[in-house]
Amino acid sequence: MDQSKQEEDYGYDLFPERSQGQQRKSTLKQSLFTFNHKCRVMLQLAMETSPYAKLLLSAMKSSGCNIYKDRHFACEDCDGTVSGGFDAASSQIVLCQNNIHQQSHMNRVVTHELIHAFDHCRAHVDWFNNYRHLACSEIRAANLSGDCSFHNELARFNFGLKEHHQKCVRGRALRSILAVRKISREEAEKIVDDVFDSCFNDHSPFGRIPHSKKDAKFAYRDYMNRDRYHANL
Repeated sequence: MDQSKQEEDYGYDLFPERSQGQQRKSTLKQSLFTFNHKCRVMLQLAMETSPYAKLLLSAMKSSGCNIYKDRHFACEDCDGTVSGGFDAASSQIVLCQNNIHQQSHMNRVVTHELIHAFDHCRAHVDWFNNYRHLACSEIRAANLSGDCSFHNELARFNFGLKEHHQKCVRGRALRSILAVRKISREEAEKIVDDVFDSCFNDHSPFGRIPHSKKDAKFAYRDYMNRDRYHANL
């Protein structure tokens, strides 16, 4: 194994509670007013009310990958630069309780990480060795989660007209890869470029790019009615 592989930490340094490969156990001292409790409440709301999350949870169930809140989600303290992550080693979504303070933010993070979980379920992604697999899932997550919606880009003071959405998706995917893998920016850019078109146009399970909550509701309705449609053919 080369030196770069030996030194690879796969981004676990951003999630200190996992830096030793084990999740820190909760204690009975946690009160109802801690970040952890607030995180769990917001997670429950996201799973019950977000059309993005509801569609992804249904799609994963249909693919044989049921998601259980207590098993597959963990609210933890993280590095200040991240809001969440997908731990492929444990098939668990990490929600950064110290960095997520609004329900809209929680909904977006849950959606983003559920897209990674969906890809993990359906495509057997080689997260640790195949950078193209990682890049593809990051492109899909940025494209389909609402990360690059007009509202969110406006809040970041990012403006643009022609292919602004594609530019946002490309940039966010690139930043995500660089945050968790020790490769050069040039190498990461080439990887993203190589897979961008095919992965950007893969809208499963939404069937479209859900640019807004309204779009996501339509996509969820269509997904839930898909069997009824095929039965009438």
